[in-house]
This record gives sequence, structure tokens and C-alpha cells, in this order.
Amino acid sequence: MAKKSKTAYVCTECGTDYPGWAGQCNQCGEWNTIKELKLGSSKPSRDNSGYAGSRSQVQLLSDVNLAQAERLSSGLSEFDRVLGGGIVKGSVVLIGGAPGAGKSTILLQAIAHIAQQRPVLYVSGEESLQQIAERAHRLGLPTAGIKMLAETSVQQICQILDEEQPQVVIIDSIQVMYTADSDSAPGSVSQVRETASYLTQYAKRTGISIFMVGHVTKDQSLAGPMTLSHIVDAQVVLSSTDDSRFRVLRADKNRFGSVGELGFFAMESNGLKEVKNPSAMFLSRSEKPSPGSVVTVLWEGTRPLLVEIQALVTESQYGNPRRLAVGLDQNRLAMLLAVLSRHGGIFTASDEIYANVVGGIKVTETSSDLAIMVGVVSSLRDRIIPYDTVFFGEVGLNGEIRPVANGHARLNEAAKHGFKRAIIPKSNKPKEAIKNLQIHAVSNIQEALNVLSELE
Repeated sequence: MAKKSKTAYVCTECGTDYPGWAGQCNQCGEWNTIKELKLGSSKPSRDNSGYAGSRSQVQLLSDVNLAQAERLSSGLSEFDRVLGGGIVKGSVVLIGGAPGAGKSTILLQAIAHIAQQRPVLYVSGEESLQQIAERAHRLGLPTAGIKMLAETSVQQICQILDEEQPQVVIIDSIQVMYTADSDSAPGSVSQVRETASYLTQYAKRTGISIFMVGHVTKDQSLAGPMTLSHIVDAQVVLSSTDDSRFRVLRADKNRFGSVGELGFFAMESNGLKEVKNPSAMFLSRSEKPSPGSVVTVLWEGTRPLLVEIQALVTESQYGNPRRLAVGLDQNRLAMLLAVLSRHGGIFTASDEIYANVVGGIKVTETSSDLAIMVGVVSSLRDRIIPYDTVFFGEVGLNGEIRPVANGHARLNEAAKHGFKRAIIPKSNKPKEAIKNLQIHAVSNIQEALNVLSELE
């Protein structure tokens, strides 16, 4: 008698499992996304092999080998920076991004460089091999060592990998791959989860480095189940800035490096080119100074980054003034305005306030607090902040200016780009003077406003 196949109800947006059908997903709030999936009858495996292809043994933590993982260079230093220093042997990296962001381009450039020294394989499930060849020709890449494969079955792909023995593999994309163990359609939650898990286990067993291209949803988050992010070793996202010429590569997860590291590229006719000095990219300010424009120094991953923050304060035309932040936490903006009112004596309750980070960068750290408040005061008073002045520091609820990490490196970055003055927390004041940089160390918001009045 045939065994009855099992069914599951899974949200196609976030991957949450349910015992039965429902109209709305309680996890992500989307409607009509819970679908019934048939699960293939799984037979108990008699194989004693573990996650890496062999039976696991109990070890003492002190006996574990601490040798550094072998890394390959992609030929793009910004790409290697985001990955933590290069491609780790046996790692699985998921790269996502909007259509046209350049995911396939950056991977094709990287694999063309690696192919000159190591065997590689590019597996395409979406584009034809002719389309990829035309792109490589347009970019002027060496194609002699790049092996190509058009296949969507992970079982067939792994069989070919056993024969070819490449060291780096590109899977473009994971959403079109399928496994015969699942009855659902390619791109469904169960197929994406099973195919990614199958390829990850193969990579750990053989030591092959695998890059998976992932699609994104309408809100720019990676499509597929949330378990996909847990399966892979690293998850990076390639996105565009406000200026469509530039791309930012961000690491959302990395088991072999720091999270939050950024890599900067410029999209040109011959592919993605590295931006060695990203601060200059985000400091392309207008020739005419304007009130509300302030420069701060962020710390992104392992390096400082100079960005411009703009603030606009205007009278409210309606009864309820708006508070809008782009690239900033809107709740933190509201908190800073309350601190400015309570401890700075500057009231903005009846004004509409807009804050924006130029260049499309998203500020996630608190070192920009002082710059935001100074931008609001500058716009409110219609006073221009000198172009050669930089601000950074965290602001507390009592109006104190708290120190931030890597203060000396931030000051050196500002001095390198020609800034002459810096208003910073008192605890971040360096012991030795920095050439051509006048430092004003303040301990609270009132002291910062007094220094600001002297600059005006």
C-alpha cells in the first residue's frame, strides 16, 4: 500500500510553518501567502555520515585546530574586504540584490580572475550560456579558463562537480534550482531550503567554495525562507546608492569576518570598478554652502567613512508637524529633538523637520547624533556651518556628549580630506595634536552650541 504523502503549510514570504491554512501570516503580516506544500515521503537513512561527509567524533575544545582558514583572492579588494579577507575554502556565500544591481557582473569578474590560477565552474539556471559569454566579452574579461554549465538539478550539478573538481562554483540563482527529493515547484520555500542545504553540505564535504545568487522581494529583502540565511556561511547584499553609478556591497552575516563591512564600487561600461576612497564619493557637496549641511565620520566595518547629513527645518503648514528621516532612525531623531529642547533651549515642537543622509548610506551607529543636532540648529537659525568642520559624538538623554569608538582614526580620516576643525566628545580628544586639525572637545550639548556660535 502506497504511503500517504505529507503536507505542510508554509508562508512563501517569510517561511513560517503552520499546522493548517490561514489567510494572513502572523509572522510577516502578508495576506494569501500561506501555501500547501507536498512533502516527499522520506525514508530513514542508514548512512552514518555526518554534516561534513564523515562520522562525527567527540573532541575537546582545546584540541581543535586553530589554523587559519585558507583564503582565495577574488581580484577585487573591496569584495575581499566584505568577505573578511578573501574566499574561504569550503564556504557558502549568498549574494543578493535588486535586478540590475550587478550581482552576476561582480561574480563573473571575480571568477575570471580566479580561473587564471584555480579551476572554476559557473552554473547558470536563468541566463543562457551565450548571454553570459556576451557579457564577459563586453567586460573584456579573460574567458579561457571559465567552465560553464546550464543546469538546475542540484543532484546533476553535484555529479558534475565530482567529475570536474573545481575550487570555486557560482550558482546563478538558487531560486531556480530544484531537488528531486521535494515535489514542490522551483522557487518555493521548501525547494530553496532543500537545495541550499544540499549544496552547503556538499561544499563542507568537498571543500569547494560556492557562491549562490539570491533574488530579492519588493522590500529589497532576500527572497525565500529565513532558514536560508542560517544555512549559508555569509550573506552579502549589493545595492545602489542615490547616484545610480555607485554600488555598495554590505555583509549582513559573515562567519569568517565582521558583519556590517562595506565595499564600494562604481558601475562603468567595463564592469564594476573599486572605489578606493569612498569618503570622497559621498562628499561631493554643492559649490554653494547651505544651512543644515553637516559632515560626520561614521565607522563602517573596519574603516572610517565621511558622509554628509542634511537637515531642513520649516514651519508647519498643518496642525501636526512631520518628522521624517531618510537613512536615519526616525525614533532616534525624535529623541535628539527632545534632548535639544530640554538641554539646549532650542524648541522645534511647531516645526516640520526632515533629515537625510546623502548618498543613500544607512546610518546605524550613534556617532552621528551630534552632527544631526548641529544640522537641525543650523537650518533653524539659517546659519551656514563652515565647510572645513566635522562633527561626531553620541548624545545622551541628559545632554552629555559621549565618546565613540575609534575616535583617533576618525580624526585622521577627516584631516586627510582637508578638514580644519572637529567638534568631538571630550573623552575622544587625542593626547597628541593632529596636523592641520583644530579640535574642540565638548562634554555636553550646551558646550557644543557655544562652540558652534563662535564658528558662525
